[in-house]
Parts: sequence; C-alpha cells; structure tokens
Amino acid sequence: MTTSDEPLRPHIVRLLVFVAFLAVMFYLAAVADIIDVDRIRAVVAAAGPVAPLVYVPVSALLGAVLVPGPILAATSGLLFGPLVGTFVTLGATVGTAVTASLIGRRAGRDSARALLGAQRSQKLDGLIERGGLWAVVGQRFVPGVSDALASYAFGAFGVPLWQMAVGAFIGSVPRAFVYTALGASISDLNTPLTYVAVGVWCVTAVAGAYAAHRGVRSWRRRPDDA
Repeated sequence: MTTSDEPLRPHIVRLLVFVAFLAVMFYLAAVADIIDVDRIRAVVAAAGPVAPLVYVPVSALLGAVLVPGPILAATSGLLFGPLVGTFVTLGATVGTAVTASLIGRRAGRDSARALLGAQRSQKLDGLIERGGLWAVVGQRFVPGVSDALASYAFGAFGVPLWQMAVGAFIGSVPRAFVYTALGASISDLNTPLTYVAVGVWCVTAVAGAYAAHRGVRSWRRRPDDA
C-alpha cells in the first residue's frame, strides 16, 4: 500500500503502459491476426494421443495474448470432438485466467490501489472477499466481454488466484460447451448438437446481461463505507 504523500504520476504512467501493452496485444492477435491458428492446430494434431494435453497449455497461452477464445474453443472441438474438446477448452480457459490474473496483479495491482486510495481499496477488498468468486463467474456469462482482458483487470484489482481458477471453471462451462460443440459440428451445422449449442448460448447471454444489469444497480445503491 502506498502512502498518501507518494506521487501518483509513476502509478498513472505504469497503468497507461500496461493498458497500451494490452491494446497492442489485442490488435496483433484479434485484429491483425498474426497468429496462424490453423498451423498451430496442425502441429497439435501431429502430437497424436497426447494432443489434448499439448493443446491445453498452448491454448492457455494463446488466450493470454488475447487470441479470441471462441476460435480456440472451436479448434478444440474440431480436433477432439464435443466431449473431450469441452474439457480441453475448460482446462485452457482456467490456464488463461490464472496466467492473465498473475500478470495483471504483478503489473497493475499496486498502482491501481494507489490511485483508488486507502479507503476505496479497503472497500474493494471487502467486496472481493464477499463476492470475488461470483464476480468472476458472472463475468463469464456477460456477452461481448473478453475473458482474458477481464482476467487482467481482476488480477490488477487483487482477486485471489483460487477465485480466478474456480470462478473461470464454473462460469466458462456453458460457453466452453457452445463454442467447442460448434467447432466439432463445423462440417455440418444442421445437427441437433448445433441447435443445442445455440440454445445454450442464447440462455447464457440473457442470463449474463441480466446479471450484469443487477450487479451495476447493486453497486450504485451500495453506500460508501465511512
């Protein structure tokens, strides 16, 4: 924790550098598409029976550098089928969450708390202690939010690693199944598995939007600690 007379400028600069780093990674991985996922898939497939074990850490690291999760999950489904692929996707998702959280904690936690101040930091610690796990779970249901970017933010705000790992696993089950199943069905999307996956995605998206709305309203109504 920083003292009140410590200058904030170094912390602001540090956070801006961290945000710029994430923005560059997002552009290179998600926009410029410099990572050849098809080539990686071919290398993993060549590993034979141990390919699922190889793909878990590979996919976890790719997710941490902001390669879109749906692409990685679909690749898992294409390589390993809907059942094994879903478990592989979940393992990789937890790996990404822990990796990104560790980097976020190391790069931004002290600076974020210095900018928040002692009182707000204590309030944040209380919120994390009471509901950090379920915040991670709920974020996974919210449509349109990058899980890796959220994990970096959770790490910067000090969410414990066990909450990141357990929350990522619980909250990612529906979407892991959805995108993995769609990847497994890519050659023929007119199958019952595809319709089930789309249905699960719709239910998850609605539940996530509702949970996010309730969470924002609850935060606004919560009085600041004296």
